[in-house]
Amino acid sequence: MRILGIDPGIAIVGFGFIDKLGSKLVPVQYGSIQTEAHTDPSIRLREVYEATQQLIDKYKPDAMAIEKLFFNRNVTTAFTVAQARGVMILAGVQAGLTIAEYTPLQVKQAVVGYGKAEKHQVQEMVKMFLKLSAVPKPDDVADALAVAVCHAHSSSMQTMINKVVKR
Repeated sequence: MRILGIDPGIAIVGFGFIDKLGSKLVPVQYGSIQTEAHTDPSIRLREVYEATQQLIDKYKPDAMAIEKLFFNRNVTTAFTVAQARGVMILAGVQAGLTIAEYTPLQVKQAVVGYGKAEKHQVQEMVKMFLKLSAVPKPDDVADALAVAVCHAHSSSMQTMINKVVKR
């Protein structure tokens, strides 16, 4: 199964494709989509949407895992990020992908085993799980890979539950 993990944003969108081969997780491609500050928000949203479509077309994932929106300060930024999430989810749905959404707490729990883990702990675990030589930069990229790893672990658990329920 190929998973596209996304850390949503409007200025920087982190993305990471991983393949789940049995219990093994293999990085395929990762990076960021960046939009220019002081550009009309509608233009930035189009750029994020089109870049997401191109990535999906190129790497052909089976599923998209995206981080749920969490904010505690800047409501204006939250609205813009929510719009960006929307266009990325739309691109995934149009491509026929299964969409999964995870809270930051769920991602940390799945990757580190502790829902209140610090950012550097999550990054180090991503590096370890994917056997990377360094933590991906910017942080948004490591976060996107963490979302993909979270989905890989969650989908494994869901598969096991489904097998037990079918018995």
